[in-house]
Amino acid sequence: MTAEASRGLAPGTRTLLTLGAAVVVLAGVWFARDILAPLAIAVVLVIIVHPIRRPLERRGWPAWLATTSVIVVAYLILAVMTGLIVLAAVQFSAILTDYGDEFRALGTQFSEFAAQLGLDQGAAAAATSLIDPASLIAIAGQLVSTVFDWATAFFFVLGYVLFMAADGSRYAQAGKVFGHARADTIARATRFNSGTRRFFVVGAIFGLIVAVLDGLLLWGLGLPGPLVWAILAFVTNFVPNIGFVLGLIPPAVLALVFGGPALFLLVVVAYILINVTLQVLVQPRFVADSVNLSYTLTFFSVVFWTFVIGPVGAILSVPLTLLVRALFLEGDEHSTWLRWLSGDPEAA
Repeated sequence: MTAEASRGLAPGTRTLLTLGAAVVVLAGVWFARDILAPLAIAVVLVIIVHPIRRPLERRGWPAWLATTSVIVVAYLILAVMTGLIVLAAVQFSAILTDYGDEFRALGTQFSEFAAQLGLDQGAAAAATSLIDPASLIAIAGQLVSTVFDWATAFFFVLGYVLFMAADGSRYAQAGKVFGHARADTIARATRFNSGTRRFFVVGAIFGLIVAVLDGLLLWGLGLPGPLVWAILAFVTNFVPNIGFVLGLIPPAVLALVFGGPALFLLVVVAYILINVTLQVLVQPRFVADSVNLSYTLTFFSVVFWTFVIGPVGAILSVPLTLLVRALFLEGDEHSTWLRWLSGDPEAA
């Protein structure tokens, strides 16, 4: 159906057609997530490192050398992140293997406590299985398998970064080539790039601070694997709203195994003081002006994009939501109220 024909339809019919088209597109994205997830990672990575090009070119560096510098920095970031994930997966597996008896003892105590509360055997067994060492080792195995899957996707990311960094030099000239004809489109792309870049740069800075503080806390308390939980705190810092909880659960369970309820409560309270202060009260002030997403939409985007493209979607949820808004809402004068609902103050 042509654009002219669609304008003649009733508003309700156009809405249904739009929703139907969106469902078809998202279904296609879901089926192609193994290809699109590495692409999304590469796009975000190139957006983050692209500004390196400008000062180099201002100093007289040739375009090919500036592009090479962008690629090298992007590859270094990928190498460091992959190394940290592999290290965390290996150490996590070792912890579960070395301390299996402690986990079994806690599982037995938990099962007895559940029985005292009057829970039926099925519910008690289901709850106890969450800390059963066999289940945890299976999770660790899945984690290692995921790492190998990521290693396979890593080669796709390398190729994407190489070609997109090379194209970035040409795309930077879009304003000069098209002038006022595409000024609004270029402005939307610029705002998206700026918001994405600031979200991840600020997230990395605060994630590093949180990781160091959490790691030192757990090391001081004598819990095994403080480096693993520090890496987990850094990665989950990029997951809006629920990242703090995801990073807290494993070390809290470990504290319960080794120190009982007292150490468990100490870890929970200390994490709340550190992470909530930095991630909830301080960090949003540095990204609010560039992201401008409502709390409800931010939380929903984590769940939605995780379902669509897998675990990577949780980390990329904010940029992906910003991209959808930039492509489909910011250029449509009839969608002002949707932009306002999403948290965009410019739509008011």
